[in-house]
Amino acid sequence: MTSVNFKNLKEFVFNSFIAMGLNKIDAEIFSDALMFSELRFHSGQGQGVQRITTYYKRIKNKEVNVNSEYEIIKESSSLALVDAKNGIGTVQASKCMEIAINKAKKEGIGKVIIKNSTHFGSSSVHAVKASKENCIGVVYTNAGPEMAPWGSKSGGVGTNPWGISCPTGKGFPLILDIALTTAGKGMMRWHERENTPMPNDWALTKDGYETTNPSEAMDGFLLGIGQYKGYGLSFMTDVLTGVISGGGYGLMPYSDPKKLDVSHSLTAINIDWFMEITEFYKRIDDFVDTIKKLPLRPDFDEIFVPGEIENKRVEEKMKFGIPLDNEVLLSFEELAHNLGIEKLKLN
Repeated sequence: MTSVNFKNLKEFVFNSFIAMGLNKIDAEIFSDALMFSELRFHSGQGQGVQRITTYYKRIKNKEVNVNSEYEIIKESSSLALVDAKNGIGTVQASKCMEIAINKAKKEGIGKVIIKNSTHFGSSSVHAVKASKENCIGVVYTNAGPEMAPWGSKSGGVGTNPWGISCPTGKGFPLILDIALTTAGKGMMRWHERENTPMPNDWALTKDGYETTNPSEAMDGFLLGIGQYKGYGLSFMTDVLTGVISGGGYGLMPYSDPKKLDVSHSLTAINIDWFMEITEFYKRIDDFVDTIKKLPLRPDFDEIFVPGEIENKRVEEKMKFGIPLDNEVLLSFEELAHNLGIEKLKLN
């Protein structure tokens, strides 16, 4: 691992997106989103700047429409149905969350459902936009069928991640960001590289057996959180995104590389509609304090609330640098060469 300065990394990511053909506004949105995820998540979770090489391949292969403008198909004072036109999912979702927030400010709640989109990054990237505006953000998306429905050995629904964020007076927002699988292929690759077994509730072999061998699991499908419960949540997430929007669901997302057919849902809930924001801060901070003061289990030092551990990671990385895997750095050298841009500055 090599630690990289935040400013240098952000500059490299932004310049890469410009070289891929994005306009400056979209490149800024996209690079901010990847940096947000890089600061918050563990490298093995597969989010953050390492995904830039995947985005490059999709853009190069014309699997994504760069700078595509979304179209509002239908709209009310609190709802909107949007066609993303196979544009960059992260950018389209970010812009549509702004629509949801504006509607929430007027009506108390705003909801935008997007179809015909592509990978939109971390759900919390978009949910936290709402909490910055004194709203609660609830965001979820469907994805390619990597999860085996409970009882099947084949993929039928996606990891279908959720992100929920709300403001606090604690100096950081509460953020829940979870996929509905116990783990993802990124963490399995991490165990494979480190030559360590993984828990047996992560994935199946291609023959449908639970396994602790990450190499065998790479040929199989993922398992849901809480066994059948995660599958049920994932199934209903497809209903709330792809099915109701007229977009892709189940086996459809990612089945055609030229039309990824991903669907998202973005909701903003205006706290001011329910109570004064100062009263909400008192209540949410009291809730946090109550939870953190509860008696500890043996071998536990502290109780954390959603988003607290990730906030500590952000502080550490901003202070000491962002650790990047050397394989990722090598991929960045190749990317810089292919795009004809300056290499990432390591100092």
